[in-house]
Amino acid sequence: MENVLIVGAGPVGLMLACELGLAGLRPIVLEKRPEPSELPRANGLGGQIIDFLDHRGLLERFSAGSPFAGRAPGFPFGSVPLRFADDMPLRLLMIQQPRMEALLAERAAELGAEIRRGYEVRSLAQDPDGVTIDGTLRARYVVGCDGGRSPVRDLAGIGFPGTTDDEVLRLGHFAADVGIFESLEVDGLEPGWNRTPRGRLLLTSLQQGVLVAGVREKGEPLDGPVTLEDFRAAVRRVAGRDLPLGEPIWLSSTVSQARLAERYRAGRVFLAGDAAHLFPAGGSALNVGMTDAANLGWKLAAVLAGRAPDGLLDTYESERRPVAERALMQTRAQAVLDRVEGEDGTALRRLLTEVFAFEQPARHLAGLLHDSGVRYGQADHPLVGRFAPDLRLADGRRLAELMRAGRPVLLDLRGDTTPDGALTEAGGRTDAARTGDRADAAQDGGWIQVVRVRADDPPADALLIRPDGYVAWAGAEGIEDAAGRLTASPA
Repeated sequence: MENVLIVGAGPVGLMLACELGLAGLRPIVLEKRPEPSELPRANGLGGQIIDFLDHRGLLERFSAGSPFAGRAPGFPFGSVPLRFADDMPLRLLMIQQPRMEALLAERAAELGAEIRRGYEVRSLAQDPDGVTIDGTLRARYVVGCDGGRSPVRDLAGIGFPGTTDDEVLRLGHFAADVGIFESLEVDGLEPGWNRTPRGRLLLTSLQQGVLVAGVREKGEPLDGPVTLEDFRAAVRRVAGRDLPLGEPIWLSSTVSQARLAERYRAGRVFLAGDAAHLFPAGGSALNVGMTDAANLGWKLAAVLAGRAPDGLLDTYESERRPVAERALMQTRAQAVLDRVEGEDGTALRRLLTEVFAFEQPARHLAGLLHDSGVRYGQADHPLVGRFAPDLRLADGRRLAELMRAGRPVLLDLRGDTTPDGALTEAGGRTDAARTGDRADAAQDGGWIQVVRVRADDPPADALLIRPDGYVAWAGAEGIEDAAGRLTASPA
């Protein structure tokens, strides 16, 4: 019997495979597509997933060749532009989805995961000991990362309530000359979204020589692939004329949906990413989905290794579903801002453009888009339940560098070491490797990494940081209880 079967080899499923592989498991990923897709369904990442990639040492790999990686100078909230100061939290990384998936698949394979392509899940049955797929594959747990039309979700009997937009978005990438925007401006159009009485037209570019065009109009979902003539006809309807778009690289269509799974767990079956939630706007899907994988991965690994009771897995839903609810709230608001038409829409967007130009609203929205306000549970210390700040330590390291192995870190910021270079923690007396102002060791069979290091103006005497980067405990007393605190939800 396998430990974990992951259905879906998109960014969420592959991120989960990496996390499980880092913990010493060998997950199998089942993917319906016979070959990796070349369609750039997403053109980048934004939000806390970038901090998490930094924790795993993957950010440099993902950023190589990227046209932009860093703090976002601005971002559209629906059709209202935001401008951010340098210290506002939203981070962006421009990377197209095919490359993202290739890098994650490469890393998953390095860690021992197996990807089986051309495999379509048709049946699923559970019993007290495991899950059987198609009568032949059996595992302790199954995770559906198989998209908005998730067969795993349907086979597990999990509802997916929500709404479907009445507009169709056709999107395409076109090989275009660098001067195309000049010719379009002569026609009265400009980069970004252009509104007409018949719909909206998107014109932008994310890389040299490639025009991104989108047409949004009322209509029914399309049957079959989008053809070039379909796209040109939609442009004529919305813009009132043909446009020199160039040769098509790829074309697609989608209808926005706002949905949230009734539950994230059914016995030994879990949902993550689009299988658990669909957002109608705003580019939040990959951020929320991939951080779903970060949350679930370490918990599955801890339970399978016998380090935590099965009840820890229930905290996956209790922690992550509120995150999706909040993302659904703000993306619904973005969709409304984009959709409302006429003088009412113009007035609303103009007023919000003025309001969002002030520092505090802009800062709040930057945090909302980044997910920096996420907190798991409540506790007296303000850091508990939040993503750990990237502290710079006295030995020159950053906190992110301590998280590379995907293990919990008990960070004693008082920095004092015992005379013989040993630490006494919950796991007993442990040899420590000392370098200057730091001492590193391990406890609980090597799972929890203990680091004693000095830091200027530390936020607490000690921090216990979960593998997904969230603070499980902060304080001065009770360090010896670290393992027990790790597998309990923040109070």
